[in-house]
Amino acid sequence: MYFISYPSLSHTHTNTAIMGVLLASTFSLIRLIIWMSIMSNCISISSSNPICESPYPPHAIPVYEEDVDTLQFAVNLEFLEAEYFLWAALGYGLDYFAPQLVLGGPPPIGAQEAKLDSLTRNIITEFAYQEVGHLRALEKTVGLFPRPLLDVSPKNFAKLFDEAFGYELDPPFDPYRDSLNYMLSCYVIPYMGLVGYVGANPLINGYQTKRLLAGLLGVESGQDAVIRMYLYERAEELVHPYNHTVAEFTIRISELRNKLAMCGIKDKGIIVPPQLGAENRTETNVLSANFYSISYERTPGEILRVVYNTGSEHLPGGFYPLGGNGRIAKEFLKMPH
Repeated sequence: MYFISYPSLSHTHTNTAIMGVLLASTFSLIRLIIWMSIMSNCISISSSNPICESPYPPHAIPVYEEDVDTLQFAVNLEFLEAEYFLWAALGYGLDYFAPQLVLGGPPPIGAQEAKLDSLTRNIITEFAYQEVGHLRALEKTVGLFPRPLLDVSPKNFAKLFDEAFGYELDPPFDPYRDSLNYMLSCYVIPYMGLVGYVGANPLINGYQTKRLLAGLLGVESGQDAVIRMYLYERAEELVHPYNHTVAEFTIRISELRNKLAMCGIKDKGIIVPPQLGAENRTETNVLSANFYSISYERTPGEILRVVYNTGSEHLPGGFYPLGGNGRIAKEFLKMPH
């Protein structure tokens, strides 16, 4: 008689348990090896301490002396944008937020908090902080001058929009009234910084000043694009209580700036005839550019004619009742009207 011997139940459990322990240990060992490999690589990368090499030639000049006046001219516009955005979004300006930057310049005229919805307030708050950053960067690279006297009062904007339409709007245009009015008023300002930086670019030689200008131009262009897109989305909307659409407002403002600057078409609204659109194929004009879709450029003289709202770089007014500061703006003021 033969007996077939089977392993006991308890012995089978023991073998299974041993195999489980071995597998678990193997998996743990694999995880440990992987972890040690990763850490080893991290330590290797950390200990090598890679350095990003400078793209500039070793004997390059950071800031040329002639760069200073050209970039400082932009400080006038940066002060205007910083104050206008800060007050509208937060209800206070540089005197509260960054008093060391104003260098004793007088507070702006008519600045106040705007009645903005949450989306618009978030946009303008970000713009405000960006402009403060721009002033800090300019201070660090070429220095600042005292903040010029600025007029951002409803009365000043009302005068500007009346001139754009060729008659007195009733009631007078108030930029602080609501979000749409405020964004229409913003259409007036950042674009001037954009074309100014494009115009200044060929005149800058130092690698630090060229880098600063490019960085400033990038953000100013972005701000203008956001404003234009905001208004383009509402192009056919009537601006209450006027019988004019948003698109009409942008067209009138652009036409006024071209007229004041006296140097042809360098400014176009958000809707254009096809002959002024990209490749002469579109009536949309979300971004303002020339025949080759390259941003327009303006000289300091052209910019002052517009922001003074006088058509003369020698005659202050508009946003700068006493004129701009810095050597370039001051030299223009010394010349006859």
